Amino acid sequence: MTVLPDDGLSLAAEFPFATHEQWQRLVEGVLRKSGKEVSGAAAEDALSTTLEDGLRTRPLYTARDDAPDPGLPGFAPYLRGGRPEGNTAGGWDVRQRHTALAEHAALADLENGGTSLWLVLGEGGIPVDGLGRALEGVYLDLAPVVLDAGRDTEQAAEALLRLYADKGVDAAAVRGNLGSDPLGYEARTGTALDFAPYAALAARCAEQYAGLRALTVDALPYHEAGGSAAQELGASLATGVAYLRDLTAAGLSVEQAAAQLEFRYAATADQFLTIAKLRAARRLWARVAEVCGAPGAQVQHAVTSPVMMARRDPWVNMLRTTVATLAAGVGGADSVTVLPFDHALGLPDAFARRIARNTSTILIEESHLARVIDPAGGSWYVETLTDELARAAWEFFRSIERDGGQAAVLRSGRLRTDLATTWAERSKKLAKRREPITGVSEFPLLAEKPVEREPAPEPPSGGLPRVRRDEAYEELRARSDAHLAATGARPRVFLATLGSAAEYTARATFAANLFQAGGIEPVTEGSFEESGATEAVLCSSDARYAEQAAQTAESLRAAGARQVFLAGRGDYAGIDSYVFAGCDAIDVLSATLDRMGVS
Repeated sequence: MTVLPDDGLSLAAEFPFATHEQWQRLVEGVLRKSGKEVSGAAAEDALSTTLEDGLRTRPLYTARDDAPDPGLPGFAPYLRGGRPEGNTAGGWDVRQRHTALAEHAALADLENGGTSLWLVLGEGGIPVDGLGRALEGVYLDLAPVVLDAGRDTEQAAEALLRLYADKGVDAAAVRGNLGSDPLGYEARTGTALDFAPYAALAARCAEQYAGLRALTVDALPYHEAGGSAAQELGASLATGVAYLRDLTAAGLSVEQAAAQLEFRYAATADQFLTIAKLRAARRLWARVAEVCGAPGAQVQHAVTSPVMMARRDPWVNMLRTTVATLAAGVGGADSVTVLPFDHALGLPDAFARRIARNTSTILIEESHLARVIDPAGGSWYVETLTDELARAAWEFFRSIERDGGQAAVLRSGRLRTDLATTWAERSKKLAKRREPITGVSEFPLLAEKPVEREPAPEPPSGGLPRVRRDEAYEELRARSDAHLAATGARPRVFLATLGSAAEYTARATFAANLFQAGGIEPVTEGSFEESGATEAVLCSSDARYAEQAAQTAESLRAAGARQVFLAGRGDYAGIDSYVFAGCDAIDVLSATLDRMGVS
């Protein structure tokens, strides 16, 4: 045992050492007060949270929570980062995404904090013949360019390589990725593409352009179809393995083939899960590369999740993308794309693009996030979560391989079914507001003026669906908006508060939030007859309900109320329905709008 010197700064020197068992007993006491008689490990389980993929986060992690040795940054299994220095040399690559042709927009991004460009070309993006205009003024020997052209990848790649030659850029100075991803395109559209042209591009890059990759393993289609973190990782591994097989069959060595791949993952506002996902991805790919005989680090591009972006109160998306970017940086991503806060509404304006760029800049330059290599390393929680997620993802990857590989599970519909099952379970949490969406399912602002943007080009479709967390609530809000436009008023519900403010405030606030999430305006002033509402909600304490609920419900019906809710649980005469924490808000709100004739 090491004895520290007495320097007068001993931490907790006068306090006795606390054991895990003592902590558990304290937890037992707290749970007992809430009516739960549990002890030992069961008490700890009562405070645990169940995640997707069979994972559980516990309330306490200690040195007893063993995880495999994470190794060192820049060394196999690359869990702690693909480079020994991490992002300390200058931060991560700030990669800005462009889907429309706008004069000098790419140059403006690079001059104001961006360090590389991600250009969506062809269907759903910039015309391939507009590539030169999009890159006008850009120093192509300094700024890496990443293409995303789907079925137009060949033409886009040729156009970019021709542009390099016309600008006199030395082949050794070329950086970026040509974006070939036939399986990703198939996942998006349901259309299979011949791999031979992409293998030829990879061979050309391997021979002539040492800093240019030909293929992207894009996991966003699986994330955007509702997949879990483990499913996203497993599908990306299966895709990467399929590309290795195809490239080596086309004549590339395993080392050359592996060097042609860059992986793209979603970064969400669940910061610890994102950190664990990126760390686990490097560890898993290191295992694949080792088995294939081409050990090396995975190159990662993280993109803030489109699934989490809300259309209502879009300003909150700035906070979501900030947390996601922080997680991507801490997780060790090589490149990070921050989607503008108005991404879900159409083409971003200049302000949104500026905020997106500056999100990374603030985290790198002002928060000094890149000064530490693997900041999460050594956290018992993060290391354990990384290990558990890696194991779940590895099992999903193995199941894909057993069923014939990534192309086979895409074409058989098995992957679609797996992702849909996961999303269905998550949708239940969203509907019950167990996964709250600020500004949408929680604290919505009905009076807010909608943010309008020019429509963005329609992305390729026909394959896996694209889901959003806000989609069910957005449908309800759209019905309310249409009613407002047609009648001049939103549908209303009257909040009948009983007793003192101390008795009714909590439940009245809850009910107001709930109904506003569906575009229904709560009315608290005046009488029911004056409210213009056809339905009412009783809000008070359980004791007050016992005394007045039945009588008040009868009075409301006499005044014309067609439906009487009660905020809380119970069994009271005259009450048609109950709203409470954990109820299915989507069902309640949809049925309410139906009764009100809001279509």
